[in-house]
Amino acid sequence: MDRKIYMLARVSLLLVAILLRASAQDRYLVRAPISEIGNIAARHNLTLIRSLEGSAKNLHLVAAPSGAVVQRTIQGLHADASVQGVEPDVPVSLPETFPGAPLRQMGLPDPAPISDRTLVEYYGTSAWDAYVNQAAAFVIKVAQAHAFATGAGTVAFLDTGVDFGHLVLAGSLVQGYDFTRNIAGGSEMADIDQSTTSILDQSTTSILDQSTTSILDQKGALVLNQSTTSILDQSTTSILDQNRSKLPSAFGHGTMVAGLIHLVAPAAKLMPVKVFSGNGTSTLSNVVNGIYWAVDHGANVISMSFNSTQSSSELKKAIDYASSQGVICVAAAGNDGKQNPSVFPAGYHSQVIAVASTNNQNIRSTFSNYGNALVDVAAPGEGDVTLYPGNNYAEGWGTSFSAPLVAGGAALLVQLGGNRINGAQADQAISQAIPTGQGLGAGELDLFQACLYELFHGGWR
Repeated sequence: MDRKIYMLARVSLLLVAILLRASAQDRYLVRAPISEIGNIAARHNLTLIRSLEGSAKNLHLVAAPSGAVVQRTIQGLHADASVQGVEPDVPVSLPETFPGAPLRQMGLPDPAPISDRTLVEYYGTSAWDAYVNQAAAFVIKVAQAHAFATGAGTVAFLDTGVDFGHLVLAGSLVQGYDFTRNIAGGSEMADIDQSTTSILDQSTTSILDQSTTSILDQKGALVLNQSTTSILDQSTTSILDQNRSKLPSAFGHGTMVAGLIHLVAPAAKLMPVKVFSGNGTSTLSNVVNGIYWAVDHGANVISMSFNSTQSSSELKKAIDYASSQGVICVAAAGNDGKQNPSVFPAGYHSQVIAVASTNNQNIRSTFSNYGNALVDVAAPGEGDVTLYPGNNYAEGWGTSFSAPLVAGGAALLVQLGGNRINGAQADQAISQAIPTGQGLGAGELDLFQACLYELFHGGWR
């Protein structure tokens, strides 16, 4: 840990998901008995791409030929007696990154310089004091909660993967799966080549960009809820500034999420389920497959920093399956700044803990969705200091970075409640929060009170 890169930068991400009209093929998720899918595909002139595995074995990804009319294909499948359900495989796209409005124009303060890069011991690793003892950790009472629990079980995070080489995470990561390549693992370093990797290893890098863009959401799409990211570097030259176009636009998002889960629950295992590529693209089938896979491979908690403005029957079934297995599901509420919008999976209220964003004074972030019909609890999501690939650190703005704090809190409850705790019970403990009003559900996350509640009430189960 002798090289600590502190890049004070703004990588502005415009995360817009688009329902693509594929020029060659349109893809669909079809639910049917695995013994019937071959005949179904033949009857409707479809190509079977793959059948999902494990508990999702009766869910299949198929493709229609070029020129097929979407509505006619769906109607034909619905009329087939062997088909139990069908819906388009919604693509997710992050088409570009470009400079946007400064933070002050979004109503957000410019980040204060992080002065304390002192290495401190943190549960078997060394990490920046600015990460371990940051304001967000103080707000949600991480240190006080650690008097009761430091986390247990496995937290799966559906995201862009993780940097397995990050020294702070090295002892906590377990093998996940990369659904963008259909291979075991879950490393997001596979999204960059060797020459780009060297950019992350420079010790003399500085400001990337001083702009930011709030997230634009498009109907019916899944988007990563990252409002903006500042990569942190202690140096003075512009290597990254000159080479930022070589880094995929969503690269590092998964490592950032993992860093915040680890901050709260350093003894929990972290399972990367890579359903987004480095440029922020994914599909509904990858996300659904990822949820089933995480549950079937022992996840106790699932953290999801993305959302769709349209409900999906298969996404709902996957969430229901996770809930039925006692898995605690946590999702970001989204960054549209709207009251009670329809966003999913956060909107599956009885099965998912939906998380809004605040600043470090318990005030709702201007970009955060809100409303008690949507939000269960809030957590800091402005300038959260976290980890970034290449043994770097970063700051993040967005409900993407609020949700993993709550997911880490759920791992503390798993330690205290063991296999007896489920999503509804975790939600009850998490709801022992600091009341704030502002449409933030139970209020600001209070990990100390959540742990106390579980200690005194969990034994009655």
